Amino acid sequence: MSASAETLLALFGLGQAQLALAFLVFLRVGAAMSVMPAFGEQTVPLRVRLALTVAFTAVVIPAVADRPPPPVLAFAILPEVLAGLILGLGLRLLVLALQTAGAIAAQSTSVSQLFAGAAGEPQPAIGNLLTLAGLALAVSVGLHVQAAKLLILSYDILPPGRMPGAADAAAFGLARVAQAFGLAFTLAAPFAAAALLYTLATGVINRAMPQFMVALVGAPALSFGALALLLLTAPALLSVWQAAMNAALADPFGVAR
Repeated sequence: MSASAETLLALFGLGQAQLALAFLVFLRVGAAMSVMPAFGEQTVPLRVRLALTVAFTAVVIPAVADRPPPPVLAFAILPEVLAGLILGLGLRLLVLALQTAGAIAAQSTSVSQLFAGAAGEPQPAIGNLLTLAGLALAVSVGLHVQAAKLLILSYDILPPGRMPGAADAAAFGLARVAQAFGLAFTLAAPFAAAALLYTLATGVINRAMPQFMVALVGAPALSFGALALLLLTAPALLSVWQAAMNAALADPFGVAR
């Protein structure tokens, strides 16, 4: 065989290896982007999601080009998809924490049916506002850069072609769910406390003046107080949520350790 033919075969083999690696990276990135905050929202058109997936794939491939693809490509498809879903769902739970906090706040302050919003799934106005504000804040401070770093660093923890351990995945999921609910209750605490004070105050007034229609006067006051409280506490609540998001992006599996 001539030297030129050997060179062509070598180049062809290199191209096959790089194509296989690019395909696996696309699978991981695509699975993560399908559920990732901001980029994987239901309101984002599918074509835009596909374009974002291709763009993130182009960013990740050079950083992991030195990693050899698995010997059997078919056996690596499922592990890559699972790895991407684990990364994306870990961040998606933080968005669900915002929605849960909004639902708790809305139920506590009797504004749960006020303007459900235009999101993919109907939710109270407070939850819709907090979710949109949180996603806008995350994108404005560089969510795309941090997401690219997360995808690149994930290859150190979840090597390509290796199935994530069931015990590790379960521990990670439980820790993330617990963190999301804890964060949701923390964010909704001011509204729950205000609702408790309102209930105690109306109970005392009702006992003192039984003929006075406390609910007729108190319900509008409670709704107005909830909106005023949201105006005052929203910056602090979003700061707490953004700190949790940054921590999850910097150390995605730290909460499970």
